[in-house]
Amino acid sequence: MKAIIVAGGHGSRLYPMTEFTHKTMLPLCGRPIIDYVLATIRNAGIDHITIIGNKFINKIREHVGDDVVYVLEEEPKGVANALQLARRGNEGVPILIWFSDNITDLDLKEHVQSFEKGAVLLTREVEKPSDFGIAIIENGNVAGVVEKPDRPCGNLAIGGIYVFDDTFWRRLDSVQDSTNFSISDVTRQYIVEGSARIISVGDSTWIDCGTPSSLSEAAEMIEKGLFKIRE
Repeated sequence: MKAIIVAGGHGSRLYPMTEFTHKTMLPLCGRPIIDYVLATIRNAGIDHITIIGNKFINKIREHVGDDVVYVLEEEPKGVANALQLARRGNEGVPILIWFSDNITDLDLKEHVQSFEKGAVLLTREVEKPSDFGIAIIENGNVAGVVEKPDRPCGNLAIGGIYVFDDTFWRRLDSVQDSTNFSISDVTRQYIVEGSARIISVGDSTWIDCGTPSSLSEAAEMIEKGLFKIRE
């Protein structure tokens, strides 16, 4: 399995902090966000990692080093375009796709080692379902996903961390030109086929660091010892 960290875009939700640096280089209790992401991926046993970044990607390279692959997104053109930039070298194998705003202390090693086919969607319970893609559960299985629902349909959010089999790129090709494309357009294909399953973080922690308030909340949790880098 290989991993792609999606860290493109302008980081506009974190302005002005991202005016002069990459959002994954923002500090969390003395360590940049990217350290938390990479530690979880590497502890899962994944060594081949590609990072998609914006004009500040060299700041990540200076910190992380050259043992990962770097892909520059010169101009933000959406998630599908960003993923296609990282396609070379990541075909024909299962891939972990990680949107860099997210950090989790969930141990993924067992799930990575046992993965064969289909898709694995990490989920967590949220207070504001309208901000997320929400999993529709029927008879204990994932039956659908609704992107940022206007009406209540559950509170189990699918957000930011996915494992896909080697058919991912073909599926992305088939929907990438859809109006208002999101990664849910890919996951729905697996769901319809019955080959998607969910893993809830349960008692583990999952934090979205994509806004100033959530970044501050993450820092507070780390200071309290509720979240640690697994090294």
